[in-house]
Amino acid sequence: MDYFPLLLATIAGLSTVIGALIAICIKKAKFCYLCVAFGFSAGVMIFVSFTELLFQGIQSTNLVTSFLSFFGGVLIIYIIDILIPHAYEEEAYSRKGKVNRTAMFLVLGIAIHNFPEGIAVLFSSMANARLGILIAIAIALHNIPEGIAVSMPIIYATKNRKKAFYYSALSGAAEPLGALISMIFLGQFIDQFVLGVILSAVAGIMVFISFDELLPYVYKQKNVDQHLPMLGMFIGMFVMAASMLLL
Repeated sequence: MDYFPLLLATIAGLSTVIGALIAICIKKAKFCYLCVAFGFSAGVMIFVSFTELLFQGIQSTNLVTSFLSFFGGVLIIYIIDILIPHAYEEEAYSRKGKVNRTAMFLVLGIAIHNFPEGIAVLFSSMANARLGILIAIAIALHNIPEGIAVSMPIIYATKNRKKAFYYSALSGAAEPLGALISMIFLGQFIDQFVLGVILSAVAGIMVFISFDELLPYVYKQKNVDQHLPMLGMFIGMFVMAASMLLL
């Protein structure tokens, strides 16, 4: 068994811990930091989805199949989002009575949404190591602000930084778990065509997350310079492009 994909999924998933550490170190949270981070993450995920994942999917299947798979991925994550919503609500920071419950639902929602991201890293790595590393980087950069989003309300409500760290790690652990389960139950059925379908679907999932969760969160914040998230997004795209050239 090749454990490299599992290692990548673990690193990508537990990058939520980095976000938790940032939240723990920040004495007074400023939403503008989180907005820039979410914009950056969106840029990374959008860029890698269209330039690498969808491209690989087209090469492994054909144009029609890849496009159908892409929108199939969008539909899957849309259904998950309806059934198990997880909004990064700013009210969670201002109402201590409800914040702990809100934070727990946030942890559960992010964990469930992280599960298919682990599958994305696994199958991207199976396509080739370079693609797997790129997807792991993209998802890791996306998970850092998620770790902040999980930790901040818990710290605010309970003043317990250890608890915030623990729940951030728990939400990220869903990614290596998703990769492991997929490797055990789906690995034997994977060929080049199926891999192309999965990669295209993963591209749809990542684009949906960017446009439905990351950017809307940024633009509903008050008193935040709306140019900063866009700057963060294009910096994210530039960083991802540079990573592709280096790899």
